[in-house]
Amino acid sequence: MIAFENMSILVVDDMKSMRLTIRKMLRSLNIGKNLLFAENGKQGLSILRQTPCDLAIIDWNMPVMNGSEMLDHLRNDKNLRDIPVIMVTAENERDIVSEVAEIEIDAYLLKPLTLAALDQRIRQVVQNANNPDPTTRYMLAARDYEEAGDLDKAVEQVRLALAHKPSASRILRKMGLLHFKMDKPGIGEKCLQKAIAVNRQDTASRICLAEYHLTKNQYQKAAALYLEILSLSDRHFDKALDLGRKLLLQGFSEETFQIFSKIAHRSGKRLQIKEEIIDICIAFKEFEFAKNMMADILRDNPYNSQMAFKAGTLHRDTGDMETALAYYETADSLEKGHIGAKMEIAKIHWRNNRILQADDYLAQILRLDPGNKDAQGLRREF
Repeated sequence: MIAFENMSILVVDDMKSMRLTIRKMLRSLNIGKNLLFAENGKQGLSILRQTPCDLAIIDWNMPVMNGSEMLDHLRNDKNLRDIPVIMVTAENERDIVSEVAEIEIDAYLLKPLTLAALDQRIRQVVQNANNPDPTTRYMLAARDYEEAGDLDKAVEQVRLALAHKPSASRILRKMGLLHFKMDKPGIGEKCLQKAIAVNRQDTASRICLAEYHLTKNQYQKAAALYLEILSLSDRHFDKALDLGRKLLLQGFSEETFQIFSKIAHRSGKRLQIKEEIIDICIAFKEFEFAKNMMADILRDNPYNSQMAFKAGTLHRDTGDMETALAYYETADSLEKGHIGAKMEIAKIHWRNNRILQADDYLAQILRLDPGNKDAQGLRREF
């Protein structure tokens, strides 16, 4: 049993001011005897593995390892998975509902924190931990039976849990996964479909169902599910990119581009993700989509010389020399001393018998790098 006054609490937040604020609030509420603090999820996990805690209060957005990543690790660690967790976030409720269905947060708090809200959430979580409801007890028993290899009894316990909460997507998902383990995929699929039907923001059940469709080579069904997932959550770009590769291998270009477009839209200013999409498309010779995405990136980031150079190279490799030249000139204007761009410009001018223009760029290169062998070699060809 957890006692409010004597409990150990871990607070994980990258902002020192927030850690101090929560510490002050807990002292004011007379909750917690031993308070521990971490700056990110990785540090928080390290502390929990060394020091038992009764409760973790975790910020959602943190560097190194954020709150949802930390929860993933917690829920998959037999020694830590039952620690009650309160997530602190500035995100809107719609995003949180999706994550709650997926990683089983015990409660969440929206910033800015208030003393009353913190007190209410802690008391609610501790009360639930001390006196779990029948559904929780059945699900814990199901977990024990599953780990012992008795899947029939695990299903029986989940069925009892569903009798108390027939519309709980998490329980329906567990029922589906157990039936997959029992080699009863038809029942498993129906359970996952019902989980999605009762909770339209349940991304976890969609992922499980998409994986099942992939085992049946039902690529279009998997793609449709991932489009829904990407509309609900930003946590699954890596899995969606992997699916895109599989779809391209099977020739489903249209579905792939729908997924890639959705990822690009949801990723916002995260250029690394968009560049990965471009690289995948180039690898599969889907050059037009790659070109269009490069153009979109440069419209939003007109001073990105690296992307301008990459766009020039793609157009050069696909035979569109004049467009390539324009992109290389852009890269050269954005980054003074861009020897690579100058060299490509010189080569294009030379191929088009514009010798004076080519020589001008070679001269620029040799002023910057007198020993440049590529420039010297091209000049000798003149």
